[in-house]
Parts: sequence; C-alpha cells; structure tokens
Amino acid sequence: MPPTERRSTAVVTGGGGGIGRAAAERFLRDGYSVVVGDLNPDRGRELIAELDAADRLRFLEVDVSVESGTEALIAHAVESFGGVDVMFNNAGIGGAFGPITEQSVEEWDATFAVNMRSVFLGTKHAARAMIAGGRGGSIVNTASIAGSTGGGGPQAYSATKAGVLSLTKTTAVELAPHRVRVNAVSPGAIYTELLHRGRPEFTDSWREQIQPWPDRGTAEAIADVVAWLASDEARFVTGAEVLADGGVIAAAPRLVDHDLAHLRTMSGMAWGNTGRAAEVRRLPE
Repeated sequence: MPPTERRSTAVVTGGGGGIGRAAAERFLRDGYSVVVGDLNPDRGRELIAELDAADRLRFLEVDVSVESGTEALIAHAVESFGGVDVMFNNAGIGGAFGPITEQSVEEWDATFAVNMRSVFLGTKHAARAMIAGGRGGSIVNTASIAGSTGGGGPQAYSATKAGVLSLTKTTAVELAPHRVRVNAVSPGAIYTELLHRGRPEFTDSWREQIQPWPDRGTAEAIADVVAWLASDEARFVTGAEVLADGGVIAAAPRLVDHDLAHLRTMSGMAWGNTGRAAEVRRLPE
C-alpha cells in the first residue's frame, strides 16, 4: 500500500454481539480498520481477545444514545485510523413492550433514545467526518421489517424502526451531493440473542410457520448485506431499504398474533445485549 493511502475505516455500533459483531468481523476480513462501540464492556473485551486484529480493531465502551458518546466514537476512529468511510448504525434494543395502555413514558422514551436517537447521532457525526475527509462514504442503518408492518413487533420498537427508514431516505437526499450514501437493511427473524433470548426454538417456529425461506436467518447473512451496501458495488444505491427477511414481508406476516402474543400478558423493558437485565411486570388476567 502506498504510504499516502490509508486503509478504509468502518465504525460499528452495537458491535459487541449479534449482527454488529458479525459485521465487524466481515469488515475486518474485507481489509477495513474497524472501531466498535458498545455499551457492554464485557462483550468488547471478548471481541478484542477473540479477534486477531489488534492493529486494525478498536473498542470503545459508549452509550450511543448520548451525543458526547457518539462524538467520541467517531473522533476515536479519526484519530486512530485517519477518518471514517463506513458508519454502521446498528445498536438497538427490544425496548418497551406490552399493551399500549400499560407502557410508561420513561420506557417509551428510552426505546427511542437507543433505537432512533443513536441513528441520528451516528449519521450526524459520521457525515461530518466523511465530508471533512473529502472521500465521501457509506452510512448503513439497521431498521427492521417491524418498521413496515403493524404486526412485526412491539409498538415502540416498530415505531423506532419506521423512523430509521424515514431518516435513511431524508439524509440520503441531503448527503448525496457530498457523495455520502445512506441506506438501511431490514432484517426479519435473525438468530441472535436479541431475538431468541436464550430460547433457540423461538426463531425456529418463525422459520417453520411464517418465513417462506427454509434456512434460519443469521447475523452473518445480514453482515453480508451491510458489507455490500458499504462497498463500491453499491455505489449507485442510496436511500434504499434492503429487506433481508427470508420473504417474511412478502408473505404478509402477523408476527404479534403468532409468536409475540405473550407480550400482551406482560409489560416492561428489554435491554438487549447491553448487560442490563430485562424488566418484566406480569399483568393481571
């Protein structure tokens, strides 16, 4: 590599596990330098210890729903590797669940802070770095099929993912003159802890009864889509939503009526892989 040329750099939020970790590993295999941000420090330590890429991998414990945290994450990438070429806004939680009449404002707001505000902040600060670097770049946001249907997930989660899709389109238009592309990937039932929560058979019932494609959805499959959206092969793709759901949306699902019906019997907050325990309140019958 000529001394004046630097390696491309990708920033991944929520990269300690699931889709985020799979994407970080894929970017490393593709030759990127990678900066991972995650709220769970244990996952970060595991990532550094298990991946043999000390010269190209950095981890920062960060709350990406807080602007100073996201700003620090982007600054870390610029200082460590000279810039930001790819921003994968992936951090997310299941968030508030239960009947709309039982959810608290605090849980609703916390869901939007992690799932929606973090995408705004990641886009804002990554775009600043990309524009300043003069090389353009690619921003990829994790949305969900829940953002496109009324039966794909809890209300707050679904609303945040619909917001991610809208933000993707508006910022794609705004940032196009700077050669910064913005796209979203919408996974379906993906076999990660965020979905199955220690019950692997949970996703198998989706695959067998709702998802047309016979194979189980994996984090690696989504990472492949993200890698493509980040690459020059997708250089004319911006403002797009790529469904990676095994045909679930095409089959017009009613997921809440199927495997998520139990959410009507409880209320609380699911914190995903952040290290915080889920809060569950059983509702009276």
